[in-house]
Amino acid sequence: MATTADIKNGVVLNMDGQLWTVIEFQHVKPGKGGAFVRTKLKNVTSGKTVDRTFNAGSKIETSNVDRRDYQYLYQDGDAFVFMDTSDYDQLSVPAVVVGDASNFMLENQSVTVALHEGEPLYVELPASVVLEITYTEPGLQGDRSTGGTKPATVETGYQIQVPLFLETGTKVKVDTRTGDYLGRVSD
Repeated sequence: MATTADIKNGVVLNMDGQLWTVIEFQHVKPGKGGAFVRTKLKNVTSGKTVDRTFNAGSKIETSNVDRRDYQYLYQDGDAFVFMDTSDYDQLSVPAVVVGDASNFMLENQSVTVALHEGEPLYVELPASVVLEITYTEPGLQGDRSTGGTKPATVETGYQIQVPLFLETGTKVKVDTRTGDYLGRVSD
């Protein structure tokens, strides 16, 4: 058991049988009354965020979550296979756990997998990845001015919005959190 003094960003709490990651925390000492800790917590499995307040000094239960670097190998049915880069052990992660990260994963890409007691909780990608556009409609001659976007399919099969001037075969940088186009990447 830990106390509220141990609350820091990234700490995983075990509350009501569920795991919650601390996103933000603030120790508050009002002029009148007792001190407390205001936190913003994110559910590890569902991604839901909640605000929670703890009285200073109260006991909380923390959980040990192991974050390791893995290399994405391939998709096997409805599971994704990763290899631990330190000991070459392979880990099969269900598609439900991988979630939207599958839209941005290429084979041999490095990712971080969070494990709790050997069970994968979630897959963390870098903030942005470079993907090649495999299909997009050609832009028209008059469409080269500012503004305007069109759909484009990247090599993972995911569809993003890109500026009108981009063509098939162009490498682009994509934000893995939102799926937004960030810019063109020159070779």
